[in-house]
Amino acid sequence: MAPLPPAPAGRRTLAEEVLVVLALSLLASAVFAILDLLAAPIKGVVVASTDQSNELARQLAGVVFGLAPVALVVHLVRRSGEGPGAIGLEPDDPWADVAAGVVLFGVVGLAGVGIYFASVAAGVNRFVVPVPPLGHWWTVPVLILSAVQAALVEEVIVLGYLVTRLQQVGAAVWVAVGASALLRGSYHLYQGWGGFAGNLAMGLLFAILFVRWRRTWPFVVAHLLLDVGAGVGYLVFRGRLNGLV
Repeated sequence: MAPLPPAPAGRRTLAEEVLVVLALSLLASAVFAILDLLAAPIKGVVVASTDQSNELARQLAGVVFGLAPVALVVHLVRRSGEGPGAIGLEPDDPWADVAAGVVLFGVVGLAGVGIYFASVAAGVNRFVVPVPPLGHWWTVPVLILSAVQAALVEEVIVLGYLVTRLQQVGAAVWVAVGASALLRGSYHLYQGWGGFAGNLAMGLLFAILFVRWRRTWPFVVAHLLLDVGAGVGYLVFRGRLNGLV
């Protein structure tokens, strides 16, 4: 038997590394394959694929595995010795972070709603249904969990991590801010040009403020409130406003 190579870090760190790597690769495939097996006919036994428990399990699994990139970022900054505080994730002043996030939500939310509906009316933006499958008791809980996932993934990676790392490799502040904002706008192009422009502007605001504050939590809070507000607004007003389905 060949000798085992020496461990590069402690057991806890290595266990965390294994979990993150699997979550980003084949563990998710295994979980969804199990759910597919439970929802498919085998030897004449049929389990309804529309079963709510199976669909809920798929939704929850999607949220959990969707957070794997955030776990990777936290693992990397911990392993490097910097700690989560290096990318603005120090949880030492939660009330101030929440207050700042609420203010950001108010500012960005008002502007965003106007840009969104103007873009849809002008035909340069698609109407996006910002909710999980309707008609289930878990629609709103999954909506909230999905908003938590999106807020953490986008703000931790595109804001806290990316801006910090770009500056650390020598990029000028304006380059780091611009790259973060451009990336944010780009992955919203599926909505149309209105979604791109609105998220580009929000990305510039968020990145500029992050450079000043060096805290990521306010932006996570603001993003969470924006997504929950969009989803709940759709559920309440769908069919009552032009363009809503």
